[in-house]
Amino acid sequence: METHNPLEIDHLLLFVYRKVLRDSASGGRDAERVKLKLEIVVESVDYDKEGNVLRVRGKNITENDHVKIGQFHTLELELKRPFVLRKEYWDWLALDTIQQACDPTASADLAVILMQEGLAHLFLIGRSITATRSRIETSIPRKHGPAIAGYESALKKFFEHVLQALLKHIDFEVVQCVVIASPGFTKDQFRDYMHLEAARRDLRVIIENKSRIILAHAPSGYKHSLKEVLDTPGVMSLIKDTKAAQEVQALKEFFAMLTNDSARACYGPKHVEVAHERLAIQTLLMTDTLFRNTDIASRRKYVNLVESVKKYGGTVHIFSSMHVSGDQLAQLTGIAAILRFPLPDLEDIEM
Repeated sequence: METHNPLEIDHLLLFVYRKVLRDSASGGRDAERVKLKLEIVVESVDYDKEGNVLRVRGKNITENDHVKIGQFHTLELELKRPFVLRKEYWDWLALDTIQQACDPTASADLAVILMQEGLAHLFLIGRSITATRSRIETSIPRKHGPAIAGYESALKKFFEHVLQALLKHIDFEVVQCVVIASPGFTKDQFRDYMHLEAARRDLRVIIENKSRIILAHAPSGYKHSLKEVLDTPGVMSLIKDTKAAQEVQALKEFFAMLTNDSARACYGPKHVEVAHERLAIQTLLMTDTLFRNTDIASRRKYVNLVESVKKYGGTVHIFSSMHVSGDQLAQLTGIAAILRFPLPDLEDIEM
């Protein structure tokens, strides 16, 4: 999917290798790899999810013998490949995006393990991202009949893989709460296995953080069950101090206000803009897709809105399009607000 300049990129500089033909002494032509420095003014960005490559297209502004100035060129950005990014203006959102991209899980203070027999997913959930850190899939035979011995062995092996993923990916210095969720008793069986192994192997990280590991019901071990787990009232009360819970709670409060006191809730760019002009915004909710606008002026308008709402004492929640709650907000134009006082006349203004 192609987007246009989502980070308001101005210039991108990258060293590339190109194969060029040179005349040889024998009269033929030999191919030679040449290192070039290219700098382009970015016009479009295309992310290849399967190849994990970001393709950036624009006009070359660096003079060399092989790519003319003004010629369109595509540069590929790959993991661990250095590049230089130049911008005329770095706003707080661009800087925050880069910081998050460098380590998107550094602020992930909630972990969720969704599981069913033979399948588990481990997610780290933070302020603006839900990152899948591990997927465990093990073939488990039926638990009835002559295969029951194989069932017990396979289940134990599966639980060990999940435990290893937990130990590898969950840092209790950052993570405040771990939710283990499944249909049936799989979660209970895993918890018993985990505590037994922690005592046997003296796994201090599990023993010392026992109270921060909780159980919940989930319809399945697949990612689509995540929203239902986070929406469960009992789970919400236990994870209330995590950033993900605060965002889910803010969205719940907005929908409750929209239902029970609609004059104190609004959504859509125009209604939110008018509410802010009257200094009425108590809580602003936005999706990060609004900042990836092809129109730079529109992007800056939203950046300024966030800064202004904070300046006047409001709270701002920016929901990621990669986050389960971000999908819900996107269905309401991607921007909404809970107001300090009623504005019944907003309904008369076209959205």
